[in-house]
Amino acid sequence: MSAVALLAGLGVLAALAAFAPRARRVQLVATILVAVEVVGAIVAIHVLVIDHPLAGHTTSLLPITGLHIDLTPLGALFTLTTAVVAFAATIHWVGYRRHAMSSVGASCAFALFVTSLLLVPAAGDIVTFLVLWEIMALTSLALVAHDHALRDEARQAAWWYGAMTQGGAALITLGLVVLGAHAKDPSFASIAASAHHLPGATRAAVFLALFIGFAAKAGLVPAHVWLPRAHAEAPAPASALLSGAMVNLGIYGIVLTRTLLGVGPTWWWLVAGFFGVISALYGSLYAATSTDLKRLLAYSTSDNMGLVVIGLAASGFFFAKHPAASSLALIASLVLVTAHALYKSTLFLGAGSVQYATHERNLDQLGGLARTMPVTSVAVVIGALSVAALPPLNGFSAEWLVVQSLVHGLAGADPVTTVATAVFVAALALTGGLTIVAFVKAVGIGFFGRARSEQAAHAREVPVSMRIGPGITATACVVFGVAPGLTLSAITRASATVAPNRSGMTATLAGFHLGALRGAVDPLALALGAVAATLVVAALRQSRGPAGAAKLRSFEPWGSGRVLTSARMQYTATSFAEPLQRVFDDVLAPQHDLDVSHAVESRYYIERVAYVSANDDVVERRLFRPVLALARWWGVRARGIANGSVHRYLAYGFVVLVLALVVVS
Repeated sequence: MSAVALLAGLGVLAALAAFAPRARRVQLVATILVAVEVVGAIVAIHVLVIDHPLAGHTTSLLPITGLHIDLTPLGALFTLTTAVVAFAATIHWVGYRRHAMSSVGASCAFALFVTSLLLVPAAGDIVTFLVLWEIMALTSLALVAHDHALRDEARQAAWWYGAMTQGGAALITLGLVVLGAHAKDPSFASIAASAHHLPGATRAAVFLALFIGFAAKAGLVPAHVWLPRAHAEAPAPASALLSGAMVNLGIYGIVLTRTLLGVGPTWWWLVAGFFGVISALYGSLYAATSTDLKRLLAYSTSDNMGLVVIGLAASGFFFAKHPAASSLALIASLVLVTAHALYKSTLFLGAGSVQYATHERNLDQLGGLARTMPVTSVAVVIGALSVAALPPLNGFSAEWLVVQSLVHGLAGADPVTTVATAVFVAALALTGGLTIVAFVKAVGIGFFGRARSEQAAHAREVPVSMRIGPGITATACVVFGVAPGLTLSAITRASATVAPNRSGMTATLAGFHLGALRGAVDPLALALGAVAATLVVAALRQSRGPAGAAKLRSFEPWGSGRVLTSARMQYTATSFAEPLQRVFDDVLAPQHDLDVSHAVESRYYIERVAYVSANDDVVERRLFRPVLALARWWGVRARGIANGSVHRYLAYGFVVLVLALVVVS
């Protein structure tokens, strides 16, 4: 408990340090935050190593209910992952401050946001959880609204994010209060012990409330609409934390729901799997067709969270009839959560560096950055290869485990589980293809080829700290991809908090072995094979000698082998995604505008053609905007209810009194 108190105290100290003079503010806050993150990592590693919760209770902060800390191995896994992402984001922030996030409010909010992210998984009862959850929500809202005075987009993003996160928090509060009312005390341990006595309808209602509330935080469709807005408008260090840490806590909440309520009936996981499939396909499709780099990454977050929920749903499906596959699916989901945190924070920090150097997020206006920003480009390429699940990086091992759990879970499954699992596998396959398209576009067009604007042509590498930040997480992607066994024991202990581990999976330093389920993967061998093949090709090229080398010609990357290439001759992000957009035109429903200007001298000669294609979110446009329009219509007409007449107000009171008497009688 003393270690958690130290972490919280340092977090408050970091927030107070935001009031230091501007010249030293960010360095001072960042230094204290690094200490916070180190303490959080040490505490989490300690819990994971000893495989025993860290518990404590104090009434010094909340005198009536007190704060209850219970850091289990499951919570410690999320705390450790958050600490790594927060460390990289904090280092990145030191250089990024010249661009944004150097004010007192932003520095204070950033410090409290990081601290609350580290502490939420340590909450041991309802009150502690909700207090820390609300601190996390409000401080992240302040960061999203950082530029609200300068840009209308940031203001709109803050409104959407605030509405969605508070709506989700209301459902979470409702579900937890119902559970707490039927338990001896509000601690999660007491709730888990008594939840199986609840009536079936109550348990189902609580599950739906908690799942929807946590799904909104995780960015699952259709509650994802805040995510592409907030991630795109928030400063880069905040975006990295939103996508690499905060959405993971939505997944933590879903796993916590299963821990409190038990596995439950199959239909629970049919619902969860449905939203997982929709989110994976929807997110990957919009990522593949987006031209804004940060919106592309935001939609990719919805895609990845959908894949994680598919794994959790499969774990629930298989629990009764195939416990080994159920355990494997749960472990695979947690592996994917940790992998996503690393590669997505790498990509968001890299995108922030690009915006810092070019003041541009539109891929159509970028290009050539691999030449002018080599270090940042290497980090982004590693992150892109990881999110595309290519070996030997960490995303490959994570998605391989998800696929293996689905395939092995089909043995002896009932018809409903068989159909659902087949849909899951198909969704994984299509999502994988769309993800590759999205990141080939992002890397190929944004970083290779020729610059498509003056900003991209004159870009320069960012300050050292902004290179170190994504470099840390990119290195982790490589290390944990080549040696996935480094994390397996910790993730296995975390999964055992939810359900006993019956997967039989073992790991060496270099790979996984599924035991009785029959399967193995060795990313280190794949990496060595790739290196060996590269060396062979290089040796063959060298063996041709000077005469042979003279026949070799060099071409511009992403230049289609042409010798004379201009930026206008290469693909743009819009043209690259156009065939895919045509295939899914009914789903995306893009809006097109063609403006043809004729020459003054003759209407037969065209002077200028302007083509604009807007690919805004169809769920937002067709679901949420009509609801908002209806609410606005009702609000305008409801003004007549409060017209200032005392007689009308007395009549309202009389009617309410009569209705109350009728109900009571």
